[in-house]
Amino acid sequence: MMGFFSLFAPKRKASAPAYDPATEEAALRCSICTGEQTAGFRNKTTGHFREVMLIRTPDDLEQFKREYGAEDVKKIF
Repeated sequence: MMGFFSLFAPKRKASAPAYDPATEEAALRCSICTGEQTAGFRNKTTGHFREVMLIRTPDDLEQFKREYGAEDVKKIF
């Protein structure tokens, strides 16, 4: 039987996925139609984009930069 209190336990924050600047670059994928922006990492050789977080406000983008130490975030469409 599952414990009653496990349903109400505080959620643990997931650790940030690993980011290797030698093989990946920070990027902001922007939708032309809706304007939705997603921050993540683009593989330099294959071009594959790995989503990390949805960007809704400029503060979200600043948090992404702080969390991953990314100074230059390229926009891709």
